Amino acid sequence: MEVREELKYTKTHEWVRDLGDGVYEIGITDFAQSELGDIVFINLPAADDEVTAEETLGDIESVKAVSDIYSPVSGVVCEINEEVVDAPEAINNTPYEAWLIRVKDVTDTVELLDAAQYQEVCEHE
Repeated sequence: MEVREELKYTKTHEWVRDLGDGVYEIGITDFAQSELGDIVFINLPAADDEVTAEETLGDIESVKAVSDIYSPVSGVVCEINEEVVDAPEAINNTPYEAWLIRVKDVTDTVELLDAAQYQEVCEHE
């Protein structure tokens, strides 16, 4: 399982990358994709939709199950990753490059974990 030092994480297995200028990139972690198995479909919000911290922003379907994706921030979606929508298996191959959405105008965040804290969460699951 890969955990990257430069990212922040949630207890619900999303990662957050600060792109600067108040824009945050969100994806699911290596741990999450490995637990899900082969990802076959992803449902994401549209650009200009609002997302709310701790609420569902979409869902992800694998051969095993459908799981909710929770937003680690409150803000406005400024971009969705169309490549991941068209080829969701990219999340299995490169979970930290296969971002899902970018959010701007962030007003709130959940408690974000550093890499060591997130590693600890995964060890207890």
